[in-house]
Amino acid sequence: MSTAVELRGVTKNFGHTAIIRGVDLAIPRGERHAIIGPNGAGKSTLFNLISGRYQVSHGEILLNGEVVTGLKPFQINRKGLSRSFQVTNIFQRMSVFENIRCAVLWSLGYKYSFWHRLGGLKDANLRAEAVMESIGLKRRRDTSAGVLSYAEQRALEIGVTIAGGAEVILLDEPTAGMSRSETADAVELIRKVSQDKTLIMVEHDMGVVFDLADRISVLVYGEVIASDKPENIRGNKAVQEAYLGTEAH
Repeated sequence: MSTAVELRGVTKNFGHTAIIRGVDLAIPRGERHAIIGPNGAGKSTLFNLISGRYQVSHGEILLNGEVVTGLKPFQINRKGLSRSFQVTNIFQRMSVFENIRCAVLWSLGYKYSFWHRLGGLKDANLRAEAVMESIGLKRRRDTSAGVLSYAEQRALEIGVTIAGGAEVILLDEPTAGMSRSETADAVELIRKVSQDKTLIMVEHDMGVVFDLADRISVLVYGEVIASDKPENIRGNKAVQEAYLGTEAH
């Protein structure tokens, strides 16, 4: 099976402090992969390295076999990787439809074509409508994003993340702050939109992780201490010790 994302000896230092310490990780295409670990383990830093928001100190990162180390986030995005953030990142004053349409324009080749009238871009409008349908927000089409419920805003952000057609999706704590019922809905949405794509997520809710992930990597103090199927991670002694802080019995 070909690899979607690969990290080779990746390290990240902030000053003299090592946050990510020699991570080697290969994520196959089509896999749903969760990265978990205690607070301060470096999970968000690792996400920022993969998406290009931070630059690696040493090592290299590959996307679909191509080295993307040193590229800017928008360049990596255009090569087929899209991500969400812990804090909802949408245009509050724009409608649901307008938020999603913005996300599809570049992928359809419009780029900086200021002479096009948005209302006349039939392909962009159709794709935006399809994405709204897939995330369950079609009835909120003309609603300003800022007045949506928290769960709806998170669903919209997932919609924006997938709208450009990226094959690799990074979701950073997609269910954070949700109620149990909202989380259940979010899990089904993520399962639906990640079908036939590669999903990498950071998530603290272990119920979500074990429900969604094909494989789980455990990051502790900037190092991957285990990467395996959920059933094997659940019984891994080193993982139990990392979370409990004491020897597991």
